[in-house]
Amino acid sequence: MDTYIILLALFGMVVLLTAWLPMVLKELPLSLPMICIAFGALFVWSPLSSIVGSNPFDSRYITERATEFVVIISLMGAGLKIDRPMGWRSWVITWRLLAIAMPLTIIGIAFLGWGLLGLGLASALLLASALAPTDPVLASDVQVGPPQSGEEGDVRFALTSEAGLNDGLSFPFVHLSIAIALASATGEPWFRNWLLIDVFWRLAAGVGLGWLTGILLGFLTFRLPNRTKLARTGDGFVALGITCVSYGLIQMANGYGFVGVFVTALTLRAAERESRYHENLHAFAEQIERLLMMVMLVCFGAAIAEGSVFRALDWKVVAAAFLVLFVVRPLSGWLGLIRTSLPIKEKAVIAIFGIRGLGSFYYIAYAIGQAAFEKTELLWVTVSLVVLGSIVLHGIAVTPVMRNLDRRRRKI
Repeated sequence: MDTYIILLALFGMVVLLTAWLPMVLKELPLSLPMICIAFGALFVWSPLSSIVGSNPFDSRYITERATEFVVIISLMGAGLKIDRPMGWRSWVITWRLLAIAMPLTIIGIAFLGWGLLGLGLASALLLASALAPTDPVLASDVQVGPPQSGEEGDVRFALTSEAGLNDGLSFPFVHLSIAIALASATGEPWFRNWLLIDVFWRLAAGVGLGWLTGILLGFLTFRLPNRTKLARTGDGFVALGITCVSYGLIQMANGYGFVGVFVTALTLRAAERESRYHENLHAFAEQIERLLMMVMLVCFGAAIAEGSVFRALDWKVVAAAFLVLFVVRPLSGWLGLIRTSLPIKEKAVIAIFGIRGLGSFYYIAYAIGQAAFEKTELLWVTVSLVVLGSIVLHGIAVTPVMRNLDRRRRKI
């Protein structure tokens, strides 16, 4: 049987499930990512697995590029759907999560990697940098609703804005782990170059060029004469062009594209905040994100069922994953929200629902392509277990928890 035809039929099935499953699972304690992983596992255990061949996750380069693309699409969608204008006071929950919770999470996970898993400094820091950010791809069920939908309580806003920014803000720590790994092999000094380039320049370029790109594209989209402005087309696929242009320009300037894409989306939204065209842009970005996410997680489920992903699994990895999900993130998130006006239940939800996902795979794949790290198999198995555990645990809890919070918010 022709492999191409089989893949075509399977892809068609994934597309149909992408559209159908969110509607079916809306009231159930299940999530779309959980179904995707199960589908991938069932495929490997079926007779078709021998026809299609190896899983794309076997390639570090394919993993890096595929997860990179789905993350930037997700970041664009997240930025477009935030109704709240950016400001110091209006975003104070986000700033606290980024300035307090994220560094504490990195410190906690790095300590686990060094003390429990026996990783060296560079590998422990890479593990922490990969697992510290919350994921914008898998967190759609806890994020704000579409533009101008009114589905933006403090919990949903905090989880959306945090996921939009911390995916890029973890990059300096990823580059720090790369610098340490390279220095251990060459003995060359690294701190000055890391601080000036990987922290100051890359962050400034990401934010600055993201803002400038958003200003320019906002002008082209909303400010040109009516017959020439992009918004007049009504085409949602413009979001894809905006994402790729923003990310490409910022990466060419050696900036952090993840930060830049999110800033571009926020700036574009601010250019004409009440325009209905944002709904078209967001809807297309969300559809592409969901489809790519399903493909990635089907591959992840297939890799798990194949057996190689958890080949190095032992009790230390299980203990580390448990502590990351149930102790490090919740405790760091709670400390970050101390002395805020949020009710206790909302603080708990924000602290606990720090979902880990495809971005973690990207960081590991990217870093090991830049430098030689020790115990890379242990890094992969730990990240894979944390992501799998996050998908299952948060997928089961998200529907009843968020439904209860939304009901309480409407009563106030």
